[in-house]
Amino acid sequence: MIMSHEVEMIDGQAQMAYAGEVPWHGLGTAVSNDLTPQQIQAKAGLDWTVDKEVMVTDSGATVEGKRALVRSSDKKVLDVVGDNWNPVQNEEAFNFFSEYVLAGDMEMHTAGSLKGGQMVWALAKVKESFDILGGDQVDSYLLFSNPHMYGKSIDVRFTPIRVVCNNTLTLSLGQQVANAVSMNHRTAFNPDSVKETLGIAHEKFAQYKETAEFLSSKRFDMDTLINYYNEVFPRTYQGKNPVSVSTIEDLTTNAKKAYEVLETQPGAEFGEGSWWQALNSVTYLTDHKMGREADSRLTSAWFGANQSRKVKAVEKAVEYALAS
Repeated sequence: MIMSHEVEMIDGQAQMAYAGEVPWHGLGTAVSNDLTPQQIQAKAGLDWTVDKEVMVTDSGATVEGKRALVRSSDKKVLDVVGDNWNPVQNEEAFNFFSEYVLAGDMEMHTAGSLKGGQMVWALAKVKESFDILGGDQVDSYLLFSNPHMYGKSIDVRFTPIRVVCNNTLTLSLGQQVANAVSMNHRTAFNPDSVKETLGIAHEKFAQYKETAEFLSSKRFDMDTLINYYNEVFPRTYQGKNPVSVSTIEDLTTNAKKAYEVLETQPGAEFGEGSWWQALNSVTYLTDHKMGREADSRLTSAWFGANQSRKVKAVEKAVEYALAS
């Protein structure tokens, strides 16, 4: 098991659990693959609540307009928020999956806690998949992130994962069917509204399959590939546009690394020379190579800078493929 600063540790135990095969991030404790959402919540050590408590100064005066988020299990203060900040309890997050699991549409896959309990998440596998080019399989997942920290929204998103290399893929923000719902903590959490907005998971999956098949049918040349990496991993900007480059040597370090794994990444043989291969070199780099530890890569890939980078990578790949 990989341990580092992102994964929460309590009494020497990582606050993560996974069902079935070891997940792509390689973290957590193995559990049986038939657990209910509530059971995997408990196995991951997430069966605690968050309370908003009044803050007082050393002199005993109440701090107006501020509340402490306090975890019930150990009275740890997770963060300080405003009066109108409404916590969503972990139980509510896991209950969100119950309808899908009971109907046989999903099975719980992974759950965990990062950043000292400030970020709780659960991942369920949707029982649907497709393959590209006769063997490049992509599975469908639903991710629920429940932050107990100021400035972060509740996020429920559809997340495809490429099986051959365990890359977490993403839909472009420009695509019409919503694949994610974000809500701030100033309003009450409404699971029915979220489910209505997300719609049926297979709609999103069908849309991603269409994009993947299109990218796998369009080939790049070296000049456009260099431009692509330069836009996804820009060195500097002129206005809103990256400064143009003409050779691999001119690219940033991470752009060069993406080019280096183009032919060596798992599944490189699928769609060789296509924009599907180029896109997957970026997702493979961000999920498996950038960052020192697996859990910090997980945080960035799902909740941080690399999530935004992968959205841009899809958008630019589609843009270049359309022009080819």
